[in-house]
Amino acid sequence: MPRVGLDLKQIIETAAQIADEQGIEYVTLATIARKLHVRPPSLFNHVKGLPHIKRELSLYGVMKLHEKMDAAARGKVGEEAIFALADAYLTFTREHPGLYEYTIALPQPKDEEIEQEGNKIINLIIEALTVYQLTEENAIHAVRGLRSILHGFSSLEQKGGFGMSLKKEESLTLLLKAFLSGLNGTGGQVPRPN
Repeated sequence: MPRVGLDLKQIIETAAQIADEQGIEYVTLATIARKLHVRPPSLFNHVKGLPHIKRELSLYGVMKLHEKMDAAARGKVGEEAIFALADAYLTFTREHPGLYEYTIALPQPKDEEIEQEGNKIINLIIEALTVYQLTEENAIHAVRGLRSILHGFSSLEQKGGFGMSLKKEESLTLLLKAFLSGLNGTGGQVPRPN
């Protein structure tokens, strides 16, 4: 008999909290059950096992990241929107380092629901980039570039890779300005490498 009040949402939120506070390697049925004050078999009334929980964490993480980025960029365009999206992305990775890992380590095989949620993030970025009048193909290249910048920056930050005394935010601002400056002069065409 399922415990009253225990549901999938509570299990996933608890698993996300464990991932953020202790690391994704601590997301196990035993640790989730302990934190919820239930026996591990009780979880099986709501989930099919740990792979199911990890899949739900990926979906939950992508949805939460989209919500944060969408709220930050609403009503903004161009550079202002890109900086708002970047700030929201980095804030999310700082607040939810474990959950963030689930947004990039997507389950296999391909999951259409998670892909649809991920596409919402891509569409937010494409919308912010419309002022640069990029072709459809080059908009995708730009999205990949921006995601690479943000993921690389947040990953290095999480691993303690920025030990110098310079302000990290200034480094990111310069990096984003250089990236956007490169888009400004393209006229929608990104030069092909020789």
